[in-house]
Amino acid sequence: MQRKIIHVDMDAFYASVEQRDDPALRGRPVVVAWKGARSVVCAASYEARKFGVRSAMPALRAEKLCPQAIFVPPDFSRYKAVSRQVRAIFARHTDLIEPLSLDEAYLDVTAPIKDLGSATAIAADIRATILQETELTASAGIAPNKFLAKIASDWNKPNGQFVVKPSMVDAFLAPLPVGRLPGVGKVMEAKLAELGIATCTDLRALGAQALEARFGRWGLRLHELSLGIDEHPVQPERPTLQISSEDTFASDLHLSDLEPHIRRLAADTWRGYAKEWQQHPGRIARTVVLKLKTADFRILTRSLTATAPPTSQQQLAEIACRLRERVELPAQTRYRLVGVGLSGFVEPDDSPLQEDLFD
Repeated sequence: MQRKIIHVDMDAFYASVEQRDDPALRGRPVVVAWKGARSVVCAASYEARKFGVRSAMPALRAEKLCPQAIFVPPDFSRYKAVSRQVRAIFARHTDLIEPLSLDEAYLDVTAPIKDLGSATAIAADIRATILQETELTASAGIAPNKFLAKIASDWNKPNGQFVVKPSMVDAFLAPLPVGRLPGVGKVMEAKLAELGIATCTDLRALGAQALEARFGRWGLRLHELSLGIDEHPVQPERPTLQISSEDTFASDLHLSDLEPHIRRLAADTWRGYAKEWQQHPGRIARTVVLKLKTADFRILTRSLTATAPPTSQQQLAEIACRLRERVELPAQTRYRLVGVGLSGFVEPDDSPLQEDLFD
């Protein structure tokens, strides 16, 4: 049976919640961020986006781009509460819901709970219900697979929807810039441009064999995407891939000054690991990750997958601290952020060790 997938994406979610809850913010450029030299933008209203303000940019740059912007500190407890409301609306239509974040999710409505005649009608009903019950708008993409639905949800933003029917896939993708394909960032886009590839039509013309020879398995994946092929199902419970904690400093620090911060973050990460263990006993994290961001916003990660995974908060902290030795930047380099993570999870059947890790 041909899948019917909906990707729902709330419009400027954090900023829209703030504008909903404070009428004085409506129609004005709102930036959700702590105002200051070390802060980054969590979200921007559409009024602020007109000035070039985007999520993840430094708050100082956002302030320069839009001096009249109103900065509002994030309130994630409120955003999570609204997200739960929205997911409850999804659940009226299907049990197959794959959340990607607080503000977006995939829904498989191939066999819906509430049959409204078509996936397009279901998407319209979901959006109308979200507006009625939360006073917020959402956009939706409807397509035969996940990657097409995600692209489609951005087509008529904000407060719109777009459907890519199976018969439309080839024509829809043909002129699409390769930068719109999942996994194609600026670096890959530049590499493809060197080969004269700018659109999906160009990818198809080069062919699977040439793409595989140049990029390996990823080249084959690119060829499949250019043809609209994506067999990944909607996964209601995606397994945790990484548990991490990070912090941005009030002032930049040298690598040698980071140990107390690494140990503090290791404690936070270990607590998160314990919670994951309660939900999925026996699932072991084998890889320790140290993340660093330099003063000029360069991101570095160093990781270690040891024969024996860490068995305590102290071991996690020790390994993370030692990973600093693998950072090869000059000693005078300063860092604005550090993070400690655990990844490389293996399932209980694959890991007979540490069955009583948190007992």
